[in-house]
Amino acid sequence: MPDPVPVDPTISDADFQKFREFFYRKTGIQFDLSKRYFVDKRLVERIEATGTGSFRGYFTLLRFQVNGEELQALTNLMTVNETYFFREEYQFQCLVNSVLPEIVARKTDRRPVRLWVMPSSSGEEPYSIAIYLLERWAGIHHWDVEIIASDIDTRILAQARQGLYSTRSVQHLPARYLQQYFERRADGYQICDDLRQSVEFTRVNLAERTDTRPYRDFDVIFCRNLLIYFDDVSRKTATETFYDILKPGSFIFLGHSESMSRSSSLYKVRKFPEAIVYQRPLEER
Repeated sequence: MPDPVPVDPTISDADFQKFREFFYRKTGIQFDLSKRYFVDKRLVERIEATGTGSFRGYFTLLRFQVNGEELQALTNLMTVNETYFFREEYQFQCLVNSVLPEIVARKTDRRPVRLWVMPSSSGEEPYSIAIYLLERWAGIHHWDVEIIASDIDTRILAQARQGLYSTRSVQHLPARYLQQYFERRADGYQICDDLRQSVEFTRVNLAERTDTRPYRDFDVIFCRNLLIYFDDVSRKTATETFYDILKPGSFIFLGHSESMSRSSSLYKVRKFPEAIVYQRPLEER
């Protein structure tokens, strides 16, 4: 049996710079120096797991592996997924009270209302939207709704499809919702089969045009707390991608600390009673 490859855990400043430029090109996510410890720790973890022995060997694998499996494994480690049900609930209130009534009033066909959640994380957000529509939107009885939720992290997508959550994740839900939409498990709560089947989970890298090209004609996008990980260039590219995905007159929700004004002048700012939302104008400039 061959001896294990010795691991050189050193990540030099030049190595860090090479990696952050490579990862940025692949994902649009840029790590600044404050994230150095976080990045180095995960690189060393993958160097050990792959048996490549050093940053140089590992970086070669990342760049030239044909199937891209290692890049996906590293991406899964590098992306942060922390959320819970009904997070920033005021935006869901805005969705059902202000945005959806405007959308369906303008519809001239019976095609479904289409919502895209990007990133999906572990599924709390798209499932929250599904519950909120069932509970709070009268239009649910008259309109078909499609909810598609996407993420770059394949591991987190598997968790979302399983729909199993800790007590902490569901702590803000009313007890009746837990009883109606979840099943108690030994290790937490699992979303019911009907809701799991109501959301389609897909892998999408927002920085890859080939990934986003099939996504078109959406009425609403939720993209909360993703653009904060992008620099100005990749943020502008992402907002232009969302613009192409939305129908004219449709809406995008951002996180409470994010603003479209930093990224794009394409959108119209809509100040509803519940929240600020950004709209692709009905009439193009």
